[in-house]
Amino acid sequence: MEKAKEFLMVNDEASESASRLAVPPHPAGIDHILLEDIVLKGIRVDRVEPGLVVCSFKVPPRLADRAGGFATGAISYLVDEVGGAVIHVEGLPMNVSVDMSISFLSTAKPDDELEITGSLLGQRGGYSGTLVLIRNKATGEVVAEGRHSLFGKRTSKL
Repeated sequence: MEKAKEFLMVNDEASESASRLAVPPHPAGIDHILLEDIVLKGIRVDRVEPGLVVCSFKVPPRLADRAGGFATGAISYLVDEVGGAVIHVEGLPMNVSVDMSISFLSTAKPDDELEITGSLLGQRGGYSGTLVLIRNKATGEVVAEGRHSLFGKRTSKL
């Protein structure tokens, strides 16, 4: 138990590093999530088709974990966002995540260029399933594979 407590303790260097993060203020009236500023900054959308979103992302040093690899929490956030983007319909409310499972297959380091591909697995009513693959562009190695289930309102047929 003591070893777990020690691992979870934030040291002075990490605390100081976090306090130096520059987060710009958001305009009044806009509901915004801080994680979007931290994780999604720098993502590039390369291709969008019905049921498919392909993005490029260079891992910034701010998303490195203590071991120097791409933090699993940031990977999870990317799976959530790209999986949701695959099925988003302009003018409708965002879908709600129902379930997400992620296999972390290898790691990426800061400055690695990644390709993030989100694809629709299927839909039934308001329920949708997506697959998000995060791959290292230089090596072709799969960093993570995520399956993301979402639910949302669909337009009326009336």
